[in-house]
Amino acid sequence: MKTKIKENFMRKDIPSRIFLFILFCLFVGMVQAQKIRIKTGIEVLKEQNFKCLEGKRVGLITNPTGVDNNMKSTIDILHEAPNVNLVALFGPEHGVRGDAHAGDHVTDLKDPSTGLPVYSLYGKTRKATPDMLKDIDVLVYDIQDIGCRSFTYISTMGLAMEAAAENGKEFIVLDRPNPLGGMKVEGNLTEDNCISFVSQFKIPYLYGLTCGELAMFLNGEKLLKSQCNLHVIKMKKWKRNMDYTQTGLQWVPASPHIPHSHSAIFYPVSGILGELGYMSIGVGYTIPFQMFAAPWIEASKLAKNLNALNVPGVEFRPIYLKPFYSVGKDQELQGVQVHIMDYRKAPLSDIQFLVMQEVANLYPDRAVFDHADKDRFNMFDKVSGSKQIRELFSRRNRWEDVRDYWNKDADSFRKLSKKYYLYK
Repeated sequence: MKTKIKENFMRKDIPSRIFLFILFCLFVGMVQAQKIRIKTGIEVLKEQNFKCLEGKRVGLITNPTGVDNNMKSTIDILHEAPNVNLVALFGPEHGVRGDAHAGDHVTDLKDPSTGLPVYSLYGKTRKATPDMLKDIDVLVYDIQDIGCRSFTYISTMGLAMEAAAENGKEFIVLDRPNPLGGMKVEGNLTEDNCISFVSQFKIPYLYGLTCGELAMFLNGEKLLKSQCNLHVIKMKKWKRNMDYTQTGLQWVPASPHIPHSHSAIFYPVSGILGELGYMSIGVGYTIPFQMFAAPWIEASKLAKNLNALNVPGVEFRPIYLKPFYSVGKDQELQGVQVHIMDYRKAPLSDIQFLVMQEVANLYPDRAVFDHADKDRFNMFDKVSGSKQIRELFSRRNRWEDVRDYWNKDADSFRKLSKKYYLYK
């Protein structure tokens, strides 16, 4: 009797056991998916036992994003390695330890953890001086980039490469993923009258290269005043079609307003328009670069207009908020949150121009270049890489008047840059 009851229970329990087994498999799959899939440059350098640094005095350009796969700082790794002589640190915008706000000058100081001198590359000078480099043999660069031309770390890298060349120093890049992947190329090349620290090189707004590949491109295409003795420590197992979540790596905030890896995706969605201070783009709220809002916008109307454009891979949702600081602080704002539904299809940098267009359609007296602070036009132009973007758009507030100019260099850059690919 007991055997029959047991057999009946076992039979009846089969569906629940199958369900539990499926849950277990899903859990295992999630755990496996979260495993780190790649090795960054610092990991590969450790594997090589720092051989390329032996017998050399090392200067390190880094910030909090320079960590290994176990979140240990590259500063500490090189400082503790018995066969590495780390003698100086160099800090970009936000500083070596990430404690400076955007645009704030970073001062020279002594690193409290290692006692090493820290030289600022975002203060009195943005290019390492001969005096800063006199006691080193090799400059090592290890910073997580976000794949957008106006983010200043690549400007720091390029100027440091020039300084290395001019002072006879070797330059080594510890490569890291482009969080936008290696496929997105958007925007015109920077033009001569817009070269600045936010558009230092003649590359597109989104350039689809890792920092190591970009360093090779700048060196190889002679976009620097002097070409350096460059060596890139390649990653292992990174693929061009990977987004950052697929790497399995933890994200360290690249700056105070790039707190998550998806923040890097949204930075080019609104960053150019954000230079005008014309409306909130989420800086000062909980979703930096992911939204557009102002006191005079009606959220549902703007969302309806934008969704009617059928932008590939993008949806716009009405949003109501009160920013904690920055543009719109303590004001009741309305607008739209941008949702990237299909990243591969989404034209990231187009979105802000379409918002500008639909705002002008709904509120003609609020057209961006009629209403925004004209003193900020210069920065808008520099970040755009061309005065033509603003001038063409101003005529009718239509994206179609700008689109061809914005996209004119993307295909040729993509073809040219392929010869510097380190990854498939």
